[in-house]
Amino acid sequence: MCLAVGAGYAALLYSAKAPWSRAVNYALAFVRFAVVSFLCFLLLSPFIRTTTTTTEAPTVVLAVDNSQSVGLFTPAAVLNQTTQGLAQLAETLRGRGFRVETRVLDATRPVRPDSLQFKAASSDLDGLLTSIREGYEGRNLAGVVLASDGLVNQGRAPQYTDYNFPIYSLALGDTIAKKDLSLPQLTYNRVAFSGNQFPIESEVAYNGFAGQVATVALRENGRVLQTKRVNLPAGQRRTKTTFLITAPAPGKRRYEVVIEKQPGEFTDLNNAKFAYVEVVKGKLRVLLAGAAPHPDLKALRAAIITNDNFDLTTYLPGIAPLKAQDYDVAILHQLPSQAGLGQEVLNLVRTRRLPALYILGAQSDFGSYNALNAGLTVQPRGQQTDDVTPTPNSAFSRFTFEEDALKRFTAYPPAPVPFGEVRLGGGAEAALWQQVGRVKTQKPLLVFGGTPAQRQATLLTDGSWQWRLQEAVEHDDRPEAYDRLIIRTLQLLTQNANKKRLDVYPTQDAFTSQDDVTFGAETYNAIFERIYGQQITLTLTDEQQKDRTFTFTNSEDGAPLHLGPLPGGLYRYVARATLSGQAQQDRGEVLVQDQQLEALQSRADHNLLYQLARRSGQRLYYPAQFQQLSQDIEKANYKPIIYEQEDLKDLINLKWLFFLLLGLLTVEWATRKYSGGV
Repeated sequence: MCLAVGAGYAALLYSAKAPWSRAVNYALAFVRFAVVSFLCFLLLSPFIRTTTTTTEAPTVVLAVDNSQSVGLFTPAAVLNQTTQGLAQLAETLRGRGFRVETRVLDATRPVRPDSLQFKAASSDLDGLLTSIREGYEGRNLAGVVLASDGLVNQGRAPQYTDYNFPIYSLALGDTIAKKDLSLPQLTYNRVAFSGNQFPIESEVAYNGFAGQVATVALRENGRVLQTKRVNLPAGQRRTKTTFLITAPAPGKRRYEVVIEKQPGEFTDLNNAKFAYVEVVKGKLRVLLAGAAPHPDLKALRAAIITNDNFDLTTYLPGIAPLKAQDYDVAILHQLPSQAGLGQEVLNLVRTRRLPALYILGAQSDFGSYNALNAGLTVQPRGQQTDDVTPTPNSAFSRFTFEEDALKRFTAYPPAPVPFGEVRLGGGAEAALWQQVGRVKTQKPLLVFGGTPAQRQATLLTDGSWQWRLQEAVEHDDRPEAYDRLIIRTLQLLTQNANKKRLDVYPTQDAFTSQDDVTFGAETYNAIFERIYGQQITLTLTDEQQKDRTFTFTNSEDGAPLHLGPLPGGLYRYVARATLSGQAQQDRGEVLVQDQQLEALQSRADHNLLYQLARRSGQRLYYPAQFQQLSQDIEKANYKPIIYEQEDLKDLINLKWLFFLLLGLLTVEWATRKYSGGV
């Protein structure tokens, strides 16, 4: 039909006598016939079907435990045999049609087997295998060759996790314990008071030195403070010794406990361990006052007394007189109250400008509370309440929430908060938002406000006692997330309570040498209003007096300064900025704790590797069995996967057809005009 329409149109147009030659007439008729026929054909919506076939070869991943323990406790000849064997295995498998990639602990991208360096500071085999499972999901993953010593010191135990691929375990390291001394653990209080004595208890582990004597020293900045001769009894593998120290002037201190290396000892990398102690001037006096007896008061008291840095006084109006002493911070539970109780406490907080944590509840007088300018305005609607759970504000950087705390928050039972309008004041920040059911709202739950001269915070529920109780039940009477939240709230209220216009601080009490060290910053104008976009220079000085300088700008979103991992030690910092034409400066200290995880265990755990291989239906190999490993992988008869993809495309959507038809019509028109036609 399309051809008939095209032929009829061409015959009708070019059957009459024309001023050009017969050949040109036939050519023009053919062009018109082709164009019209094809246009009619396009009206029928034809399409092109294309089929694309791709073949994915089976992939074998060489998962190499490149931790320090492998390099340290595997004989050099065996380690060299392993790296060469892995390279040869990869080459052999590629020759058999396999795709081979190498993955290690501390890299997200594949590496070459001949470039392996065993320097990773921790071993997380589950993290390595899980990243492979996630990265190769939906792909033709034939199996994983796991080369490791089986020692795990980070993450989950891999032998209890199901992986959806075969694991060929390659055993490294040595299952024979080395002759060695080590310090697996130090026990001490992280806070000490200036002038008081405090103990540091060290646990000495030994193998091959039973019946001998070890020399253990306590040092600070390279200076030996105490030395002890410790007997290593036969029939045991561990013993303890204690150093008693008098706390010096306030500040952060790093003490080092060292075992003197013995003749014949395999390594001294695990002979030292650090203790990080914060020496404070004295205990901070906390006043816990409530309008009436309440379960919250017991929960708060239990959380506060877990920290030796606080001296707690509890007060209930009408039961006992208020102790006349200088308090550093106050917790006011449902004060101010509707009954007008506790005016003496409120007057004390106001006249002495004490930092205060207000906990609002059913007995609170919201009108009087709003007049305190604590950074929050609450307009409740009658006696209605919402039941909420806490969810952290990701933009809040004054302190951080651990991953474990975030998981525990999700299991907290709902607590009541006033239903109504809640507004943040100028300069106030929400540390926690309210979550109603599964809906995360932008209504504040825990707010920090006030001024640098009098910091204030507000918790909008009197039901937080349920959180601590639930957490204690689920975690063996260890409600650590709740206790840390209360302690850090009090620490934030009491730190730097002077009128500093530049406040630069580490976001954690201490970091490890594997952490990203982060700093937060606050800047204020002459009337102590928060300002942003100020350029700040931060200089870190380590114990060897080496300086590191960083420059950053504080932003309104509270993004911290990321310094990346730092070597272990005590760093002193100086921050400088020019605010409104005036030079400002802030000082402080930050602790970075060394973690010698890889040197604590010298005996390889080949049983773990055997369990991993057996659970996936495979076996355990040793570095001398690479040929057998290669043959077993080939015998498994892993096949490539052929993917076929069909694509349908409407012919009318091909742009080149439009330009072809336009070109043909243009040629026809130009020829007619040139030849004298119309």
